[in-house]
Order: sequence, then C-alpha cells, then structure tokens
Amino acid sequence: MDTGQQQRGTDRPARRGLGKLAVWLEDDSPGRLRPLILAVVLTLSAIGLVEVASASSVESVAAGNNPYDLPLKQAMWTVAGVVLMLVLARMSVRRIRWLGWPLLIGSLFALVLVFTPLGMSVNGNRNWLSVGGFTAQPSEFAKLALIVWAAGILDRKQALLGQWKHAVIPLGPAGGLIMLIVALGHDLGTTMIIMMILAATMFYGGVRMKVFSVAGLICVAAALILAATSGNRMGRISSWLGMGSDEDAQGMGYQAQHGAYALASGSWFGVGLGQSRQKWNWIPEAHNDFIFSILGEELGFAGSLLVLALFAILAIAVFKTIARTTDTFSRIVACSVITWILGQAVINIAMVSGLLPVIGVPLPFISYGGSAMVSSLAGIGVILAVTRPEGAVPPSRGGTRRGRGLLTRSLLGRGRPGGAMVDPAVTQPREHAYQR
Repeated sequence: MDTGQQQRGTDRPARRGLGKLAVWLEDDSPGRLRPLILAVVLTLSAIGLVEVASASSVESVAAGNNPYDLPLKQAMWTVAGVVLMLVLARMSVRRIRWLGWPLLIGSLFALVLVFTPLGMSVNGNRNWLSVGGFTAQPSEFAKLALIVWAAGILDRKQALLGQWKHAVIPLGPAGGLIMLIVALGHDLGTTMIIMMILAATMFYGGVRMKVFSVAGLICVAAALILAATSGNRMGRISSWLGMGSDEDAQGMGYQAQHGAYALASGSWFGVGLGQSRQKWNWIPEAHNDFIFSILGEELGFAGSLLVLALFAILAIAVFKTIARTTDTFSRIVACSVITWILGQAVINIAMVSGLLPVIGVPLPFISYGGSAMVSSLAGIGVILAVTRPEGAVPPSRGGTRRGRGLLTRSLLGRGRPGGAMVDPAVTQPREHAYQR
C-alpha cells in the first residue's frame, strides 16, 4: 500500500475551505502573503461601499438629494485610492524613502492652509480644505507622511538612538507641530491617532523604552488637557461614564446610545442588508464614524465578526511578511502603517460599542470619506512596496525589454527571458548606503 498516497489523501480535506487560508497564513513567503493583503483590503473596501450606500440613502432622500450621490463619490475615491496603491506598490524602497521630506513639507503646508479662506469647518472641526468644489482632509495624509519621514530619520540614526536627544529630535518637534495644528482645528480624535502613529514609529525604530515612556506620558497629558478644556468633549466623556443628566439620551449620548441599539437589534445574523432601522435619522451621520453600528444591525454578529477577522488577517499577513526583511526602514514603515490602520479600527469599533467615549475616528476602508480612503489605500501601497522580495525591484526604463518579460521581472524578480545574461544588480540583494 502506498502510504504516501494515503497520507496525501487524508491531508486533502484539511486544505479545503478555511484550511486553504491556514496554509496562506502558515507560509510567510511574500509571494503568497502580499496577494492576500491586497485581497483583504479590496474586500473591506467593497464592504464599505455597500454599507455606505445603505447607511446614507435615507438621509440623502430626506434632504432631497440623490440617494446614490454619496456611494458614487465614495466609489470614485476608492478607485482613485486603488490606483494610487498600485502605483506606490511598484515603487522601490529607495524611492519611497525619498518621498519622506516632500510628503512632510506638503502635509504641513496643507494643514496650515486649513486656517486660510480655503479652509472649512465640518461639525465644529476646522480640518478641511475646499478647492474647486473638491474637499480634502489634510490631516489624513499627514499620517502617512509622518510615518515615511520618521522611518527615514530613525533608520539613519540607528547607531545614535541610545542618546535621548537623537531619539527625540527632530521626531518630537515635527510630530508635535503636526499634532498642534490638528488640535487647533478642534479634532481631538485625529490628534490622538497621530500620537499613536508617532509612538509606533519610535517603538519600531528602536528608541529606548525610557525615552519612549516619557514621550508617551507627555502625549497622554496633552490629550487629557485637550479633553478637559472642551465642554463638548467633557460632555461626551461624562455621558460615557454614565454621569450625564436624565436628558442625556437626547443630548451628548444620543449618537452612542442609538449606535448600541443598532448593534443589539442585529442579533446573530442581522435584520438584512439595507433593512437597518436606526439609519432612519436615528443615528446622525450614520455613514461616517458610526457605520459599524449599521453594519452590525444589518449583518449581525456574523457580519461584525467577519470584518474583525479581515482586519486580523491583514495584520497577521503584514507582520509575517515584514518579518523576513532585514531593512530597518522597510520594517518601521510597514509596521507603523499597519499599527495606524489596525489601531484606528480598534478605536472606532470600541467607540461604537461603548468601550470608549465618542471621539470621531472613522473606520478604515469602510466609513465614508474620500481622504481617509485614499490615505489608507496609499498606506497599503507603501506596505506592498517595502515588502517586495529582494531582487524583485521594478527595473529602470533604460536597458529593459518591454512586454511580458517586464511583467515577469517586476513581479517575480527573475532574469531576462531568451537566455540572456542575468543582471546581478537586479537579481542579487544589494546593501544600500542607508542599510550600512
């Protein structure tokens, strides 16, 4: 009896269904995990488009607008974000690194423009730009800019991070300036996310825990001061702690309370896609920060668990992929981006479920918002770029053959077709100046 054939026969059922996903996650080769990262992100974006269409339709009709207006806008920005993601994914690590300073300077300039006549306020927060009929939120793009720039600084200073002044300067002043500008626009939620991003880059960059802890305490103290100096924020915190008045259900706690109603009414499998009751003007701006409550009501616990599982798979795939690289810059960038996306998702879901007070943080890939969608997809593009296997860097324009051979060399990192001599600069790992 062929024991090998019998063993293969017994293993075959385990590789069906969820078993195939287990195989993908067990194998940490970038060739398998990078397509999984892309598939998970596109799935989350598709779920977001469906839920935005469902959550926004009623309020759009009540306002006399086209019920498909917001979903079409979100679809447009999603397509733009996917294109940008694919463009960034084909860039080399050296080029991503070079973008650090231009992105940081451009983000700071755009953040300052918010306080000019080009800026506009939305729900009390002045963090938007309106140019030619288009609106954008510069603080969303400042998140990715800060990560790429800080990773380059930390990579160059690896040998000096034992000294606190090199660990803090210039990361502390630059990150503090971005947080100050965003906080002046009364956007505490985004300020806290940027705090988390700065802490993540310092942690993954190898900053000593003593410096890291002091910086963390300063950020926490700043967040508490910002919360204590705003009556609206203190009202939300009081409502979350159950210290509100009897009329709080119609005041500060209105949105959070009806969000909890939506999740509770969803039960195990939901009331059905598009059948939400709380979206009928019970939850203000249901397609934005509280879209997870609509998703939980319509798809139930099963749908909510699916979204949580997709974020978990995304995090595992990114961390397993980046574990194979020895490039410090790539490691800091990829780990910081996934910490930003996953951390923001956890904060949003905790906020909707009542574990945290309402602070106005969107759910990545799912909440309505063109700036948040494009910046999040751009962050995934950067991850795909820095996790490309060594030797698979897209070749330069000069001296390369177009067509099928170019695609093969780009994706697989193999030699030139037709028996031509392989270029060692393309196929062999190289130690760049910033890696020494």
